[in-house]
Amino acid sequence: MPPTPPISTLPFALHNCCLCPRQCGVDRFAGATGFCRTGAGYAIAAITLHRGEEPAISGQTGICNVFFGHCNLRCQFCQNHQISRNEHDIRGADWSLARVAEAIIAILATGVDRLGFVSPSHMVPQMFAIIEEIRQRGCNPVIVYNSNGYDRVETLRALEDWVDVYLPDYKYSDPVLAAKLSGANDYPKIAAAALGEMYRQKGNMLHLNDEGMAERGLIVRHLVLPGSVANSLQALRFLACTLSPRLTLSLMSQYQPNAAVANLPPLNRQLLPEEYAQVVAEMERLGFTNGWIQEFASADYYNPDFNQETPFVV
Repeated sequence: MPPTPPISTLPFALHNCCLCPRQCGVDRFAGATGFCRTGAGYAIAAITLHRGEEPAISGQTGICNVFFGHCNLRCQFCQNHQISRNEHDIRGADWSLARVAEAIIAILATGVDRLGFVSPSHMVPQMFAIIEEIRQRGCNPVIVYNSNGYDRVETLRALEDWVDVYLPDYKYSDPVLAAKLSGANDYPKIAAAALGEMYRQKGNMLHLNDEGMAERGLIVRHLVLPGSVANSLQALRFLACTLSPRLTLSLMSQYQPNAAVANLPPLNRQLLPEEYAQVVAEMERLGFTNGWIQEFASADYYNPDFNQETPFVV
């Protein structure tokens, strides 16, 4: 097991935070906050059992997901908008490492063998400390890094010996759309480099155990947005041509409009079946055969409520 350096001595230390592509440079130990408005503590919005991930991730028993509060991207349409908008205090901001570990271990003790970190790009030192703590307590789950794809390559390199499965988004191929919806016109370039690094580390093969559960590899997610079929088509072409059509793809139709986009057409409506069908057809044309597509009827299932103790239906 690789040793975890103290949070304060990591090469991308929180004293001068450059963890993510925003590179704010603030001293989070001194109480300063950059784009993510997150300090140096364990800013956790929820630790919960989740059965709604891809079949190879959550399976029958589910995954223990640690949802970090706030975000380095802050998409207007985010289904986790209650915790990702960076506008409110985080419910679990004062959690101690011991309390975090105990909550995780209680879920793992029910037979769950995997631990996911959701929106971890701005919280990597804390993630390291959590992994080390639960390992010292005798738990060694499969570690899943579930990010928005807006990750810094230098940070990802430090994760190579710690993360078993990467589960990133590739949201945008269109910089104009990325700027409009996430304030990040550099997203296509940044995410392309980040996925390239994840691909270097894990390759295009998803390694499964005898139960069909992922133990090592890369799964790339893409959410098809209403009125943005061209963005999705180009995203798939990038993944096929720059990485590989053999990688595992999760093509999602679960888009649901939230209050923040009520006056922002076409995002204020649901995805149309014919829009998703166009993207599925391109996926097939490009030769993707590994992964999943979604049924439209399942969209409501993925809408969490982080005001509840258990945000997702379990």
